[in-house]
Amino acid sequence: MLVFLIGCSIAVSTIKSLLGTIIVFMAYSLVMAILWQQLNAPDLAITEAAVGAGITTLLFVLTLRRIRGNK
Repeated sequence: MLVFLIGCSIAVSTIKSLLGTIIVFMAYSLVMAILWQQLNAPDLAITEAAVGAGITTLLFVLTLRRIRGNK
């Protein structure tokens, strides 16, 4: 899982597509939530899943949609 997180970190900085970057960021947050759960920190896991993978991803997608709509 740690190798996947490192791969996601590298991918986020190298992917040219903004939507692709958002998807990789969401995957990173979901894996972090799983890792927090494995470390017996369910409160952090729920927060990471809700905020990192959920709300932040939604805000990124809505912002990207608004930016592309104004072109």
